[in-house]
Amino acid sequence: MTDFETGINVFDGMDWNSPRSWFLALKFIYHQKPDVMIFHWWTSSVAHMQIILALFKVLCGKPKLILEMHEIVDPLEEKILPLRLYSRVVGRVLIKHFNSFVAHSNEAKKSIARAYGLSPGIIHVIPVGPYDFYQKYDRNLAKKSYGLKGFVILYFGMIRHYKGVSVLIKAFNKLPQVEADNMLLIIAGEDWGDDKELIQALGNSPNRNRILFKPEFIPDQVVPKLFSAADVVVLPYLRTCGSGVVNLAMAQGKPIITSDLDTMVECLKGYQGGEFFPVGDVNALSNKIIKMHKKWIDNKEQVYELRGVSWSIIVDNFQRIINCK
Repeated sequence: MTDFETGINVFDGMDWNSPRSWFLALKFIYHQKPDVMIFHWWTSSVAHMQIILALFKVLCGKPKLILEMHEIVDPLEEKILPLRLYSRVVGRVLIKHFNSFVAHSNEAKKSIARAYGLSPGIIHVIPVGPYDFYQKYDRNLAKKSYGLKGFVILYFGMIRHYKGVSVLIKAFNKLPQVEADNMLLIIAGEDWGDDKELIQALGNSPNRNRILFKPEFIPDQVVPKLFSAADVVVLPYLRTCGSGVVNLAMAQGKPIITSDLDTMVECLKGYQGGEFFPVGDVNALSNKIIKMHKKWIDNKEQVYELRGVSWSIIVDNFQRIINCK
């Protein structure tokens, strides 16, 4: 739960199954009379609530509305025809009320403009925040608290098909036994159950005893310990419009192996600890892990400095959007 400064009015209670909560939120906004409202889009399942809130602009002729788009269309919704049609319809209904849009990479900006027929001029690229507010722990102490030894590989985040977790497990399965015996793979995050290859890859793994599978919500107090214990963070995405996890890994100074998607290359620009492999290429990922393991054997802890991204830059970018006529 986020703690807000005294004096900041907060309405915490919008429930997508409770129409009463939507109208209570609308009432709260009516009394606050904001000049700007910033919404977040990642799935059409929240669009009905956001359309209700956007009514405030229709009713009052203000405020300026900004939509920060973490996704174009949710990948699961895209696969199911009724959900895909619903997402396209409500997405367009919602989007027509907005003045400006925020994407997290130039590649995402192009895709959003194409998908919704928007002028690129009203889509602004602002990177995901640096996630530098998590505590850092001594790596050896963090490992000891989990009973971990050897080279620790971490995947963190939602477990979904497009996140490529099964690609990572297959790559781990291909490691020479002498390498795998000195490694531990941690997979931590909520499992949405749409990666049909995941359980099979786990079940067939010759290194199953070297995989710690935690398909659950990871509370905030656990997150920094997991990252502190990790020797490398692997994010084998098959597609993405941006990643908060990669920014968290950079803020922790971790070596990162990820897919060579344009968005990921852009996110890691200037960060010295990034390694890329072709999207979905199991053998290439396995080789990258071996390379990173050898670096760890030679030098032990690898730490890199996060450059370029800061909250003050992000705030300034939003201020510029707000000030646009």
